[in-house]
Amino acid sequence: MRARPAETRAPRERALLVGAGPKTQTALIRSSLDELRRLSDTAGAVVVGETTQALARFHPATLVGSGKVAEIAGMCAGLRAGTVIFDLELSPGQQKNLEKALPKRKIVDRTRLILDIFASRARTSEGTLQVELAQLSYMLPRLTGAWREFSQQAGGIGTRGPGERKLEYERRHIQLRIAHLQKDLERVRAARRLRRERRAGVPVPQVALVGYTNVGKSTLLNRLVGEQATYADDKLFATLDPTARRARLPEGGWAVVTDTVGFIQRLPTTLVAAFRSTLEEVEAADVLLIVSDASSPEMESQRASVAATLAELDTKDIPRVEAFNKADRLSPQERADLLLRHPGAILLSAGTGEGVETALTRVEGALSARWLKRELDVPPEKAAAAARLYESAQVLGREAAGTATRYRLRVTAENWRRLQALVGEC
Repeated sequence: MRARPAETRAPRERALLVGAGPKTQTALIRSSLDELRRLSDTAGAVVVGETTQALARFHPATLVGSGKVAEIAGMCAGLRAGTVIFDLELSPGQQKNLEKALPKRKIVDRTRLILDIFASRARTSEGTLQVELAQLSYMLPRLTGAWREFSQQAGGIGTRGPGERKLEYERRHIQLRIAHLQKDLERVRAARRLRRERRAGVPVPQVALVGYTNVGKSTLLNRLVGEQATYADDKLFATLDPTARRARLPEGGWAVVTDTVGFIQRLPTTLVAAFRSTLEEVEAADVLLIVSDASSPEMESQRASVAATLAELDTKDIPRVEAFNKADRLSPQERADLLLRHPGAILLSAGTGEGVETALTRVEGALSARWLKRELDVPPEKAAAAARLYESAQVLGREAAGTATRYRLRVTAENWRRLQALVGEC
């Protein structure tokens, strides 16, 4: 069993959550704030309070109105909250104004919170590079706001130099670091593409586990491969870097199953760009096994978020199998209702193993769109060609067929034509 590296954190911060949105979307504000609470817990904060505001339009200076800012200040004092977390991305100007209005309080927006979680979860060199790139891309436009007051205290001759030099130095340093990270990531992506190309030449189907964060994909991967292949925990983004392992299929042979990074509502654009190479694992799959949390009251909105993210990737022609995890938490009536809404749905529990074989059988059936099951008789005079079978196809079994040897194969259509030509059966 793999032990997860220990994380060292400072004492947990006391945080106040702030949600805001249009008056017509009060339910969405509430739902998103519940998710922010889980994100805050994952980041190590103790949520001591929360407040929301429905607005006709966002305040350009502070996102929420001045009255709400005053209310937040009072709540922070009463709850002893040192951190205020907003459930939207703040502009550099809004960040600066809120820091002035709420002195001695740390102001964090949703993007910065997610970046902090990703930074604590990255384990591989690629993941670390991607997170740093996303963090610097987030910081760069905010650096100007942070230094503007210092560089323009009085204006005029003799007052611009030090501030502008400091500002320009910081900006240039970050820009150079971003350029360096982009080059490093391009090398990593090239190596990843090479690995994918080599993997494509190996006769093993590719299955990608896709779903919202914390729906149980990592636990399902561990169940499929029969070992602790990856860290799993009841936290958002418990795993960040993709993990690939072999899983045996019901009718023989193997598939490589990849656990991908979980999706989330309003994933910051800097992270979408930085983790593009990771998401390419989804585009390279033969089948997508889309996992949802059947026990979550936000299941339908989470499924919509996953569908929206997949729509941005080149996945429309990849067969999909949809499974609803954590079915062991549902009552019989809830199970019946779910099956009524989604006829033919696979109900499974990665924790108990219920329905996992059914999911694998469905995946195997979906693989038939590209991976064919064929039998090929190899006569004795062509015995030397048998080695090519193992290079180009999955050999599920073999048996004597008169003087020939009959091989049962799982093979792509392209390789099937080549193998037929090889043994002279075209």
